[in-house]
Amino acid sequence: MDDIPGYVRYCLNTGKLLFLAILVSGGIVLQILACALYSNWWPMLSVITYVLLPMPLLFFAGSDGSSIYSESDNSWVNFAKFLTGASTLGGIAIPSILKHAGVIGWAAFAMELSSFFVFVLAILCFLWLSDEDNYSML
Repeated sequence: MDDIPGYVRYCLNTGKLLFLAILVSGGIVLQILACALYSNWWPMLSVITYVLLPMPLLFFAGSDGSSIYSESDNSWVNFAKFLTGASTLGGIAIPSILKHAGVIGWAAFAMELSSFFVFVLAILCFLWLSDEDNYSML
């Protein structure tokens, strides 16, 4: 990709950023629709997990992004991975518990899970795009 002019690379990177913004916005819209369409705001409880999800990585893993992917002897990094996994599981567990308790219906449950998977897709796309080292502007 070195033979592509700088302005084309800039447009491609802007398109990638736009795609991530659309994914995150779509997840937010699905989250709000799951609540607003059925006049039941209990599904917003799963937003807590979306807020808490990056916190262990920010506090315990540090700025080294490679420590997330590799095996580590550092117990704080392992603890951060555990808390992140537990928080991710909460994104599926909270709507499941609400559905099982009869608080929300099937349609709201489906929208909650689709919102979760859109957010996961956005995070995976961000991680995939951040691995590329071609962010030179011009």
